[in-house]
Amino acid sequence: MKKIKYFGASWCGPCKSFKPIMKEIANDGYNVEFIDIDENQQEAQSYGIMSVPTTIILENNKELSRFIGAQPKNNIIERLK
Repeated sequence: MKKIKYFGASWCGPCKSFKPIMKEIANDGYNVEFIDIDENQQEAQSYGIMSVPTTIILENNKELSRFIGAQPKNNIIERLK
């Protein structure tokens, strides 16, 4: 099953508009891990996060897709298929 790692920050304007979309996706049954880059700096560094929001889609712990910035919900769902 595919997993989503959503990297954001409380001070990030685009994150504030995008996080509710990611929560909707999680409520739809998708596996979404929410990671605050200020609270989890080591994990953010290990994934090379340079700006937020950054979303990474993984399958079997291998990165399939990565995008930076807010996206429409349907674009994310398409990437999960």
